[in-house]
Amino acid sequence: MADFQTLRAEPDADGVLTITLDRPDALNALSQQLVAELSKALRLARQPDVKGVVITGAGEKAFAAGADISEFAGMEPLDAHRFAARGQAVFNSIEGLPKPVVAAVNGFALGGGCELAMACHLRVASEAAQFGQPEVQLGLIAGFGGTQRLPRLVGHGVAAEMLLTGARISAQRAYEVGLVNRVVPAEELQATARELVLTIASKAPVAVAMTLQALRAADLPLPQGLQQEAALFAQCAATEDFAEGVMAFLNRETPDFQGR
Repeated sequence: MADFQTLRAEPDADGVLTITLDRPDALNALSQQLVAELSKALRLARQPDVKGVVITGAGEKAFAAGADISEFAGMEPLDAHRFAARGQAVFNSIEGLPKPVVAAVNGFALGGGCELAMACHLRVASEAAQFGQPEVQLGLIAGFGGTQRLPRLVGHGVAAEMLLTGARISAQRAYEVGLVNRVVPAEELQATARELVLTIASKAPVAVAMTLQALRAADLPLPQGLQQEAALFAQCAATEDFAEGVMAFLNRETPDFQGR
């Protein structure tokens, strides 16, 4: 297990890897060190015995309250470009994982924290969670994917309002606009996120991976997206899990998927 200073990466006996951003005194702000350690922690998710990932924040106040603004002093344009590119690359690697990644949003998810949650495949929020992209208040724009993922999740109008005003929205409002999948009491948050990972992990692993890949093609023009879907459908049909799933269905049995 890698040695981390700004987060914890803890796999459990059921194959769920929980990554906890662990800078509660700084509201789990995304320092450059934390982003680098998150990249390393995500490598653990690719181990065969890991079925899925939950990403959450330490403490009761914040999932991640944005970037570490103390690191912005004296930042030049070239530094800013590199900073944004590094963050985007790490968040892209989350979105690109072939296993389910669920954000358990336990408090403030602002700026980079909101962008981190959006990079996950699904989001579960506690009732006290708040979401926002306040970068315009610093003279910046969202730089870790917020201008691209937010409109894809909530539509152009809602995304434009959030990005241009910097205003926060509640967990309930986030649910209403499609930013989060579920809102639960704080004491149920971790269990709900973990259960969601295990529910997905009980399905055919190749089909889950292919579904995630197909979803990433959803922003292509429809003809290209449909071509991608058909190709991935055919790949699934070549797997042993496909044969197992069909026979189990016909025999009214529970399938025993092996991921091949």
